[in-house]
Amino acid sequence: MSYKHLNDIIRLALVEDIGVGDLTTALTVDHATSAQAEIVAKEDLVVAGLQAAQQTFELVDPAVIFKPLAVNSDRAASGDTLARLSGSAASILTAERVALNFLMNLSGVATLTARFVSAVKPHQVRIVDTRKTTPGMRALEKEAVRAGGGDNHRFGLFDGILIKDNHIVAAGSITSAVTRAKKGAPHTLKVEVEVGDLPGLEEAIAAGADIVLLDNMNPDLLTRAVKVTQGRVVLEASGGINLTNVAQVAATGVDIISIGALTHSAPAVDISLDFTMGQKC
Repeated sequence: MSYKHLNDIIRLALVEDIGVGDLTTALTVDHATSAQAEIVAKEDLVVAGLQAAQQTFELVDPAVIFKPLAVNSDRAASGDTLARLSGSAASILTAERVALNFLMNLSGVATLTARFVSAVKPHQVRIVDTRKTTPGMRALEKEAVRAGGGDNHRFGLFDGILIKDNHIVAAGSITSAVTRAKKGAPHTLKVEVEVGDLPGLEEAIAAGADIVLLDNMNPDLLTRAVKVTQGRVVLEASGGINLTNVAQVAATGVDIISIGALTHSAPAVDISLDFTMGQKC
């Protein structure tokens, strides 16, 4: 993600939070007061979003010094210090919530992704995300998925072909949709189609699909789909997959497991910012 793109996102968040000014800080903190602070993990987590946190403080006050003590994908234990800051106490207070929101939510995505990745070992399967992301936050959330050891599905509608159920209805059939996509797509793009049963799988393969998404199939049906396919196409399982059943899904032999919950339902982790000292400049 570019520095400018990230700054644009942060500016929107700062405008939302600060508005015309930080009233509490303005009324209670002398602008001559300097401070040192630490950002501390309050639970075990996988780190993501430190760059967003750092740029938040820089945008509020370029004079604030932000020293990261971790990088994306690091595993932090409860009590670990993730970064140290020094500078204007007022500036740190004004930027604090937005910076922590980025850090807590993105580390939450990375932490949940790492749990899914751990759950499918030792199976040779990739855990990937979906487009079910927070509007405006997709690049950051997909980066957080990678920090957690997962992989990214297509970024948006523009960089991948995924024929879903409503496309099939509109096109008339799986065969019609796949045939039209294969005819019009650049040779560098693969064509993926979503199916919900074994006849649909066979039709997709016969039509020339490169990847077939097996939607909401239970492990028994997924196992049968793998046997039917015999390696002719890449198989992706999706729908209804959670930490309880993901190992079962991985054991069926599918190649990819896509999970929307990585980004749309990841709980924010607990991270705090604490002043360690303050004094007059």
